[in-house]
Amino acid sequence: MIVGNAIRFAVEPRDVPLKKAARRLHLTEAQFMEKLPHLYARGFPRPDATTGMFDLKQIDFWMDQRHDRSQPVYTTENGSLQTPRERIQAITNRRF
Repeated sequence: MIVGNAIRFAVEPRDVPLKKAARRLHLTEAQFMEKLPHLYARGFPRPDATTGMFDLKQIDFWMDQRHDRSQPVYTTENGSLQTPRERIQAITNRRF
């Protein structure tokens, strides 16, 4: 029997309070508050005007945009990273 208020399935929240937004950046709440003005200056998404909650998808998008994602990165046998240009150069210089 299901009671009216029982949870039928888990819901992944999209909007989260400040503490969880801080955790998304691996910061404590105090560290996040200290860095927030600088983060806003760099385009970090502001909380919703009504709820005060931060949008996790917007935070993830902002984090993705901090780096050039237009070029894939390859991992070598020893675990180091290579750009496509470096990968091609390594392949063409390889002795067979």
